[in-house]
Amino acid sequence: MLAYIFGVVLFALGICVSVALHEAGHMLTAKAFGMKVRRYFIGFGPKVFSFRRGETEYGLKWIPLGGFCDIAGMTALDEVTPDEAPRAMWRYKTWKRTVVLAAGSVTHFILGFLVLYLMAATMGLPNTTGKPQIESVADCVTNATTVSQATSPVCRPGDPAPAKDAGLKPGDEIVSVGGVATPTFTDVTARIQPISGPVTVEVRRDGRIIPLTVNVVQVDRPVGDPNNPKVNRLGAIGVTRAQSLHYSPVAAFGAAGSFATDMFGQTWDRLLEFPQRIPAVVHAIFGGERDPNTPVSVVGASRIGGEAVEAGVWPLFLLLLASLNFFVGVFNLLPLLPLDGGHIAVTWYERIRDWQRGLRGKAAGGPVDYTKLSAITMVIVFLGGAVTLLTVTADIVNPIRLQ
Repeated sequence: MLAYIFGVVLFALGICVSVALHEAGHMLTAKAFGMKVRRYFIGFGPKVFSFRRGETEYGLKWIPLGGFCDIAGMTALDEVTPDEAPRAMWRYKTWKRTVVLAAGSVTHFILGFLVLYLMAATMGLPNTTGKPQIESVADCVTNATTVSQATSPVCRPGDPAPAKDAGLKPGDEIVSVGGVATPTFTDVTARIQPISGPVTVEVRRDGRIIPLTVNVVQVDRPVGDPNNPKVNRLGAIGVTRAQSLHYSPVAAFGAAGSFATDMFGQTWDRLLEFPQRIPAVVHAIFGGERDPNTPVSVVGASRIGGEAVEAGVWPLFLLLLASLNFFVGVFNLLPLLPLDGGHIAVTWYERIRDWQRGLRGKAAGGPVDYTKLSAITMVIVFLGGAVTLLTVTADIVNPIRLQ
């Protein structure tokens, strides 16, 4: 129980740090361009403490569910004093305002990448592509009617050990079987299961391709439904697929980048699926089975993080933290007010509008009147609040669990 509580608190703390750094991204880029940053606070509600350094007030508030960076003149509705007017954000060039507005999301992307890099260089990244890298080599291969018997055989004298006898080692990557390329571990098993007897297996080890001869044996193996498996006679050599892939500190950069790219794609897919999954959240609130693919709130993510720590599955904890950062970063760039992406869209609308006015010999139109967008903004805020309430409720009454 203590491990679970520790995991929940640690994950929530990770979210708070992410949000604080998001706002710090806005603040640092704004200061770099010469804009005036009035306040930088972590949290909302009553103030715990604050201090002033230069022209900026820094502080902490009681409710650690966000933060804010108050930049003078972020919109034309923001009242500025005469001394602030020359440095009002809306007076700056479009690209500078875009950099400041996007800096929060970029910070999330950097944090997500750093988490993945540290995983790649230490505990490894999940082998989601099915790379045919060997995790372990069995001391023998025997008949089995369950998965556990197949992966953890009880060896007796004289039992065959095809992979071990052939010289395969943990960390080897099987690149071909019988002269046919095997880009995934599924391809390896598909080539081995129908055969028996000697076969040439090429592995990549320390950057070199090494040909080995493996004597495939036919044994009983469970197939199909794990709860009611059928037993078939299949070829086996006694190796298991690596669940995680480990990298050197240098190679970890590329691996983390590739993994992050895949996560971006998955994040975008989840965003597109988001509206159609809301009914399933409502269904779960009223007692229906909770679909593990339904959206979760910060509460739900923290609970899953706590369960991951309790189970000792730290890679899942870190992947969830990285995934959350990517999701928040991408979501925040959607062209909807009051998100940063909405402000970026308005900024570029002003730029394109003024360019078109210039072609017609007219003066620049000035900042967009945000009061005309208030109705749309309130609708987005209402919908966002409603979705948050639904997901938080579902995560309390019918949470997604690891088991």
